[in-house]
Formats: sequence, C-alpha cells, structure tokens
Amino acid sequence: MPNNRDKQNKQTNQYDKIFRENMETVLPGIVEHLLKLNIVSSEELPDDVQHTKERKPDLLKKVTDTNGETYVLHIEYQAKNDKDMIFRMAEYSIMLQRRYHISVKQYVIFIGAAKPNMAVNLATEDLQFRYNLVSLSTIDYKIFLQSDKPEEKILAILANFVDDSPVEAITMILQEIRSVAGGDLTESRYFNQLRVLVQLRKLEHQFDEAMETITKFFKEEKDPLFRRGEAKGEAKGELKERTTIAREMKKDGIPVDQIAKFTKLSLKEIEKL
Repeated sequence: MPNNRDKQNKQTNQYDKIFRENMETVLPGIVEHLLKLNIVSSEELPDDVQHTKERKPDLLKKVTDTNGETYVLHIEYQAKNDKDMIFRMAEYSIMLQRRYHISVKQYVIFIGAAKPNMAVNLATEDLQFRYNLVSLSTIDYKIFLQSDKPEEKILAILANFVDDSPVEAITMILQEIRSVAGGDLTESRYFNQLRVLVQLRKLEHQFDEAMETITKFFKEEKDPLFRRGEAKGEAKGELKERTTIAREMKKDGIPVDQIAKFTKLSLKEIEKL
C-alpha cells in the first residue's frame, strides 16, 4: 500500500510533467507578468548540466534583453519549501557559469499554496550568492486569462483570485479554457491538467462544483444547442434554448460577459432577461 511519501512523490511528478509539457508556451507570459524581464531574443540551451554531477534544470535559455545584455535564464518551478534550495541554485549557478562563461539570472517560481520561506541569500567569508524567489499566488489570476493560449490560462488556477470566490474563479478559468481549446480531446487534456493542479491549492471540491456548473449548460457538444448552432445557425428554436440557458446562468450569478460569450446573445438581450 503506498505511503504518504509515495503519494507526494507521485503528485510532484504530475506537477513537473504538466509544467514541462507547457513550459515553452507559457514562458512569454511568465517572463512578462512574473519575472518582469524585457527579453527580445532567446535560444535553446541543453537542459542537462554535467560536470562532476548531473543536474536537469526545469528551464534554460540564452536570452538577450532590451538593454542588449545577454545571459543564461534559469527557471525552477517549486511546489513546496525546500531548506536546501539555496544550495541547489548555487550549484546550478557555478556549473552554468563554468559551461557558458556568461552571467546567469536564476528564478525559483513557487507554485505551492504555502508562503515561500526559502533562503535566497548565501553569505560566507568567501562566497556571496543569491537567486530570485517569486510566487505565482501574488499575481491576479485574470492576467493569465487574457492570453489566447490555454496553457497560459491554466496558470490562473495557481494565481490570486483577489475578490472572487474559488468556485467563481475556477468556473471562469474553465470557461476561458473551453473557449480556446479547439476540440473535445484538447479540452479534456487541459481540464485534466487543471484537476491535478487544483490539488496544490486544496480546491478539489470547488473544482468539482465549478465543473458541474459548466456541464449543466454545455455538455461537450452533445447538446443540441451546439449541433444545431454549427449546422443551421440561429434558428428560432435554438434562440429560445439560448435564451433559456442565459436566464438560468444569470440566476446562478455568472457574469454577463461570460454568458454572452457562451450563448452568443448580446449584452442587451441578456440584460432584458
């Protein structure tokens, strides 16, 4: 029977898999919104750093910013506080500088629910070292929803819901992903990734509640509303169904702009309901 350590390792591997799969796509948004870097060009670097030991960073890029500075950008994603992170990052830094002979900028992006409290400075008589620690939970989740990339919208689940309840925020995230997913299989993949990531915020129950809200109105294109919409356009019967659904969504407190996006009714039509 698996113990707690085995379960935690399995979850960590799941998180790592998701971030590695989506990393290239979400990198521009991470750089802009979280790291606040102005990068104009980048090139791939091997992601294995080997000298006397092998290390596999989460992300390595050789980049040039708007000031003309070229450096190695090193990013690690971390789900829980690690007292040895400072030493790991220092090892990476030395090995990367030895290999590429240019400066290295390092960021640990904390994706866990707890407040990050890892040391970022190492000071001894002969060594001064630091890296940058940033937390996704400090970013307004709606910033990520502005992207047209589903991989970046997924990051919203780990961001700050500000004044929205978890169910409201998760419902909006699901709707936004559905609007750009481009098919059942792709949509299912991203929803499954969300189901894994909500565990980092302990929001499994809220996620299930939000999914019920979504599937209540939109049943994966098996609903006649979608089939007739694609085949026949805005027929009278379809318009009646859209109006009925919009009215129910409005009663449930779903924002008017979200209702308009998914029913294709105008804001004026929805306000009259």
